[in-house]
Amino acid sequence: MISNPFLEAERHRDLYGHASRLARRTSALMRAKTTGRPVPDTIVHRLRNHRGTGAPRPELVVDIGCGRGTTSRVLAEQLRPTRLLGIDLAPALLADARERAGRVPRVRVEFIQADFHQMPLTDGTAGAVVAAFCLYHSPRPERALVEIARVLAGDGLAVLVTKSLDSYRELDALVATAGLDPRAQQRESLYTAAHSGNLADLAKTSLEVIATHHEEHLFTFDGLDHAAEYLATNPKYRLAPGLYGNPSALAAALRESVSDRQVTTNSVITYVVARPPGGRP
Repeated sequence: MISNPFLEAERHRDLYGHASRLARRTSALMRAKTTGRPVPDTIVHRLRNHRGTGAPRPELVVDIGCGRGTTSRVLAEQLRPTRLLGIDLAPALLADARERAGRVPRVRVEFIQADFHQMPLTDGTAGAVVAAFCLYHSPRPERALVEIARVLAGDGLAVLVTKSLDSYRELDALVATAGLDPRAQQRESLYTAAHSGNLADLAKTSLEVIATHHEEHLFTFDGLDHAAEYLATNPKYRLAPGLYGNPSALAAALRESVSDRQVTTNSVITYVVARPPGGRP
């Protein structure tokens, strides 16, 4: 059976024990991006659109699986809640988030270590809950959705964000063609637990889904060095010793089998907007 490292608890320290590794992967991917709106800005747009014109600023906005705090800061700056709470299990990412978020005038920004399956929040207190690119880390995302429904206020909204199962498939092909992981194209998607095809149905188990939006994002890596920056921190592949976490060595290994060239790939980003069952529109 091919395992999924996103669902293996023992891999989480390796994946998120150091914020720099996630930063390098994210940076490489964002530099390659050619099409697609910034996800944090789109989340804000979805919340504003469905809250309605003239809606008061929310008292509490919760960003679960907040990682390094990129989305948290945008939520704080643009929604101006009284309090913004970022939740994550990884201490290294939370430390980075606190440093990167800085101070937002008239917004109390906090980051806490907690499990999004059991959030330390009172029932019905959150005006908005955001879960971006985190539900696929849970073997039971339905449990996290129950928690989201529990903490949402009657007029609160949730925005859930994920990726398509076949995201970055051209990179899988590159790794397989180069012989670095011949089974790369057969390995299970990292996003199996909560992906573009099942997220809305998962949400419906605890929430009332208002809207589902799909948006294609395109990426062009300008050469093997650039691609290796992303691939070297991607846990999907089974690479030879010395390649994982080492972009220069991985780029050199790629060049031994394939010519240096641009690599274009894509991912469908899905946004599900939902509210508590029986919530006020």
